[in-house]
Amino acid sequence: MQPLIEHARSFREQSAERSEEFARLAQGQSPQVLFITCSDSRVVPALITGAKPGELFELRTAGNIVPPYASQQPTGEAATIEYAVEVLGVTDIVVCGHSHCGAVGALLRGDDLTAVPAVRDWLAHAAPRPEGTVEDPAVAEAVQNHVLTQLLRLRSYPCVEKRLADGRLRLRGWFYEVHTGTVLAHDARTDSFEAL
Repeated sequence: MQPLIEHARSFREQSAERSEEFARLAQGQSPQVLFITCSDSRVVPALITGAKPGELFELRTAGNIVPPYASQQPTGEAATIEYAVEVLGVTDIVVCGHSHCGAVGALLRGDDLTAVPAVRDWLAHAAPRPEGTVEDPAVAEAVQNHVLTQLLRLRSYPCVEKRLADGRLRLRGWFYEVHTGTVLAHDARTDSFEAL
């Protein structure tokens, strides 16, 4: 923790050199992309995309799960999606899964999660269980199938459905390989994930 504290202390000094940039950020945000990804600490959206502050609106959940839309019981995830689409007017939503995902691996293997009931109940939102090879430590196929399921789930959100219908929004599925840094994108024409 101490290195993080030291960096936070020195950040203010570094920020003084970028005062104009930070002053612009204080005026508001206008990101073009909602980036939905896993809470995993190895996945850093700004590092992967090269985004600067204000360029990505992020939603991070265990297993990059998009819960089913239920207007009678709003969730923080639904509020974030709705705000990004309706208020910020993002033009793209990226759902980015990653290799070696513990959440998807647990689902694929059918791990006993009774010791972590909140995790177990959250992962129940991922249904159906992703298809893939249990023996693959990267769980690549399962994560890619899981990303496609989350993209379908997004389409059930009224704000997303409306913007997709009028052409103001695009959905993208990405897969980040933690061990190589490679990013693959889903190509609807071939129904496969290919290098960007």
